[in-house]
Order: sequence, then structure tokens, then C-alpha cells
Amino acid sequence: MAVPIGKDDEGLGGARAASCASCNATLESSQRYCVECGARRGPVPVAFAKWLSIVRPDAGSEVATGGAPPDAEESAAAAEEAVFEDSTLVERFMPEPRSAAIATMALLAFGVVVVAATGPLAQSAGISPIVVEMGSSPSTATSAEPEAEAPESIAEAPVEAPEATPSSVPSEPQPEGSPTAPAKTKTEFPEEEPLPPVQHVFMIVLGDHGYEEAFGSGSQSTYLSQTLPAKGELLSNYYAVTQGDLANEMALLSGQGPTAATAANCPEYKDVSPGTLSAEGQAEGDGCLYPAEIKTLPGQLAEAKKSWKAYVEDIGNGQAGQATSCRHPVLGGADDAQAPRPGDAYETWRNPFVYFHSLVDGAECGERDVGLDQLETDLGDEKQTPAFSYIVPNACHDGSEVPCEAGQPAGLAAAQPFLEKVVPEIEASAAYKKSGLIAITFAQAPQSGPSADAGACCGTPEYPNMPPAAAAPAGTGPVKETGGGGRVGMLLLSPFVEPGSVNETGYYNHYSMLLSIEEFFGLPTIGYAANPALSALDGTVFNLGS
Repeated sequence: MAVPIGKDDEGLGGARAASCASCNATLESSQRYCVECGARRGPVPVAFAKWLSIVRPDAGSEVATGGAPPDAEESAAAAEEAVFEDSTLVERFMPEPRSAAIATMALLAFGVVVVAATGPLAQSAGISPIVVEMGSSPSTATSAEPEAEAPESIAEAPVEAPEATPSSVPSEPQPEGSPTAPAKTKTEFPEEEPLPPVQHVFMIVLGDHGYEEAFGSGSQSTYLSQTLPAKGELLSNYYAVTQGDLANEMALLSGQGPTAATAANCPEYKDVSPGTLSAEGQAEGDGCLYPAEIKTLPGQLAEAKKSWKAYVEDIGNGQAGQATSCRHPVLGGADDAQAPRPGDAYETWRNPFVYFHSLVDGAECGERDVGLDQLETDLGDEKQTPAFSYIVPNACHDGSEVPCEAGQPAGLAAAQPFLEKVVPEIEASAAYKKSGLIAITFAQAPQSGPSADAGACCGTPEYPNMPPAAAAPAGTGPVKETGGGGRVGMLLLSPFVEPGSVNETGYYNHYSMLLSIEEFFGLPTIGYAANPALSALDGTVFNLGS
């Protein structure tokens, strides 16, 4: 056991000289070790003794041979005496090369982390100060060779590089696939609610009334404004897309924009010329009959092996020799059915199907563009009920403010008997009860008079065949005061909507409705229905049980 320094020694800072306890050599007050024999002057500091027992476990073993000390303080004192009993103090003081290397690398790593977090680059990036958390969990020794364990009385924390918290330590970008590169995280978006299984759509398009005129408290038709909304859902922000009844009806079927002729309801039945297609698939030029390359909803349904029909009131009431289905003027000639005649209230421009070469050039138009009287028959058998039905009232029942004959009622009051007959027939059918949707809307709002409305919504485009719309005041919402056909509203009746509900949050137009029908039947989008600004009817509309 090491012999303590004489009692006159008061430590390293002692003022009086002393002699070495081992060889009696004289020691100056500032000496820590004897120059004659190498013995240490005074005891080893307790904290240093603990560190030595970690770096040199064999030193701890020597302490352990003396028996377990009663407490930590006595154990540390025993460690001092055991470690420095041998005269070869310097050899025992120095750690093993392997241990020194580990400690050095740990200190270097810690320095790199601190420099990276506090250097100019980190400061310019606005990185907040790092918080270093020293690992406190026990771990196994890193040495490949087994070594003697330190006594339990001495702390056994391994020498490890400190770990910085992940949120605060900056790092250089790593190449993708690198072992140190952060794992990619997939952004999760809320899943859209699936569309209901609508398999039968019934479109009823009336003419020239705005939303307030049709569905407001002053409506001339209580059946349309009160009775039916109590059973269905009103879309209050539904808009026509251009001026002209025919142009809007054709937009519903094809996503095509207007020409000057279709905006005027085509008084002459002429081809669209030159009829070249724009980058957006729009037929360019002027005229009425669109080229065969223009896709339509009926054509899409036929390709998908789904049926369609147009039920057109009075289509078979023409003059002798005229067609009783798919009725239209002679190509290049004037349209003699621009206005109703006694006993024949059919108007060609209310029947948009006959303005596409892809439909009128084949036999399908004659088979599927038929009289209204066939609707009741087809509704009697679910298998005979088309996937898409387009219902066209004649000039006496379309809601127009111009009476079809002298002395006959006009406006929505005249449309009410038509709706009261047709709508209940559809509602009673098996096709409707199982998977049906009735949509009642208007081709456009009035374009003249005190109720004139040319408003547009939903990113209505600039049409290549029409002069630019008048500049509208800047706004932040989805509605513009010009460029469209006005706010017309839409009433939906379906087993999938909440009776008596009103949707005031969604904004839709005729292109949106085309898009929605395409989604119901899994069809690709055509024309302006592909506009990304559009919203299709979704879970906010089909709100039964929500």
C-alpha cells in the first residue's frame, strides 16, 4: 500500500517543503511526483480514479481483489491506493491504445456535430441551437476481446460519442439510396368518397330561366320550386356556359364550345367550316353540324356498350314525308322548325343530338332519337331503360316566355303539367328506384331584359370561335359576371340525395355535369369537360346519410 505523504504536506499548494514518503527525497511545494523514485505526492482525485477504472478495467480488478468496499467513497479511495501502489505509475496512468482511440474518435465526432450546428452554414439556414443528449442507456462493451469488468461500485457508463436529437442536428443531403439518406415519406391525402352507383341518368333541360325565377319564392311553378325540392336537392350555384340555348345543350353532350351559328340556334343547317380541331379538341370555325371527329357522350356510351336515348316531344309531328325520329333539316338548307306551328311544337334547336355528324350519319340516331311517348314504355322494363335519357319538351312545355300558340299559357306555369307527368313516371320505374338520378336544369338564364345574366363559373374558357367576352370586374371567387350563360341552378332527385337539402358550397356548370356523367359510367373526359378547374358531383352532393 502506498505510504501517505508526511503530515506537514498540505497538498500541491502547500507552503512548506516535504519529503518523499518512499525514499525521503526532498520535495518542493509545487512537485506532484518524486524525481528520485517516481512516487506520487498525495492521493489521486476520486473522479480521476473512477475514469481510470473505466479505461483500464484491470485497474478496477486490482481494487476488487481487496474485497467490496462498503460504499462508493471508500471504494474510490481503495481504487486510488490499488492503482498507484505499483512504482510504475506512468504506465498504469496511460490508457490502452485501443481505448485511447475510441475516446479520441468520440471527441472528434462530437466536435464535428458542434461545428456543423454552429458554423456559418447552419446559422445562415436559420437552424436553431442544438440540444445534445448524452446516451444514458446501458450498452455492451465495444471491444472485440473480453476484458475484466469494473466493480459494481464504480460507474460502468461506456465511452460513446454523444448523440444529438434528430430534430436539431443539420445534415448534408444524401444521395437517394444511401444508407444514411432519410427514408422517403409518402404524403397521405384523405380518400375521396366513392361515387354512388348511379346507372341511370335522366336529364330534363328547360329553357331560359335563372335560379331565382325557377326556384325562388316568386316562381310560377310551385311544383318545380317547392314540391320537387322537398324530395331532392338543389344545387344553387349551377351555371350555363355560354349564350344560346342550342350552344349550351351541345356543351352538355360534347364539351364543345359555341360557334356564332349555334349561339343563334342555327337558323341554317350547315357544317362547321373549316372544322379543324384545336389543341383542346375544339372544332374551329362557324356553322352548326360538327365534324365526325368530335366525340359525344352518346358515342362514348355506345363504345362502352351502354345505351342512350333522346325522348323528344312532337318529333314525329312533322309534315308528310318528314322523319319521325332524328328529325333535322336538309344539310345546307334553312331550318323550318325554328318555331312551333299548329299541331307541331317541335323545335330542332331543342334537340342537340342532330347537330353531330358522328350521330346523324349512322342508323343509331333514327333508333335512339325518338318521340316522348316511348319513355313510358322503356321505363316499364329496367333492362330497356337507357343508361342515359335526355328528355326534350316541346315549345309549349319548355318554360319559354313565348307561348307556343295564341291563347296558350307560357313560362314555367306551362312547363308544370309536363313535369307533373314525366317526373312521377320516372320515379315509379325500377331503374330509378335502384340506381337513378333525375337532373332538371335550364339551357341558359335570360340574356336580355331585367333578369339578364351572363355570369360564368368554374374556369369557363375563352371560346376560339367567339369574340372575347366583355371584361368583368376583378374578383376573388369562382364566379365572373361575363363569359357564361348565367346562374340557372339544378334540381337533383335520386335515392342517393337527402330530400329537402340545398348545396350552396359547390360550383358547377354544364361541363361539370358532362364530367359527372362520364365518371358515373367510367368514360374518358371529352372537350371542356377535361378542364382541371371543374368539379364533378361528389360526396357533398350525394349526401344521403351524411
